[in-house]
Amino acid sequence: MDFIRREISSLKGNVFEDIGNGWMLITAEKDGKVNTMTASWGGFGFLWGKRVAFVFIRPQRYTYEFTESSEYMTLSFFNESEKKALGYLGTHSGRDGDKIEKSGLHLCRVDGRAAFEDARAVALCRKLYSDMLKEECFIDGSLLSNYEKKDFHRVYVVEVESVYTK
Repeated sequence: MDFIRREISSLKGNVFEDIGNGWMLITAEKDGKVNTMTASWGGFGFLWGKRVAFVFIRPQRYTYEFTESSEYMTLSFFNESEKKALGYLGTHSGRDGDKIEKSGLHLCRVDGRAAFEDARAVALCRKLYSDMLKEECFIDGSLLSNYEKKDFHRVYVVEVESVYTK
């Protein structure tokens, strides 16, 4: 593994592209097991005097159990060449078998946390806040079309404790 810890402020890029079109993996651990999911909703910013990320997970996702059980998660970003694997991880559940192994990506540890050696960048994060999105809080009602089944996401605000790149 050839990850190097970087100053968060030194990172360059377009998070709109990296998350919205490039996707990311949200990875967490529970009872010695690791699960991950592909995500294209989220962002980065500054809140409460901390560098933060925010991610969204629906409760029916298997990864939800892992993020609820752990204080930590990692966010992994990949090159375009891994898009097929990310697609697989986004359409298969870890409840049904070892989807990580079947994806062809390789788990590793970055500063003791589960991540992917195939990633080009990994953010190590600690949960600060979470809450469910609520129907009555949507100011733009047209966005509710994302929730025809009323299966609202949980939003997590996480502190980006450190970032590693290759």
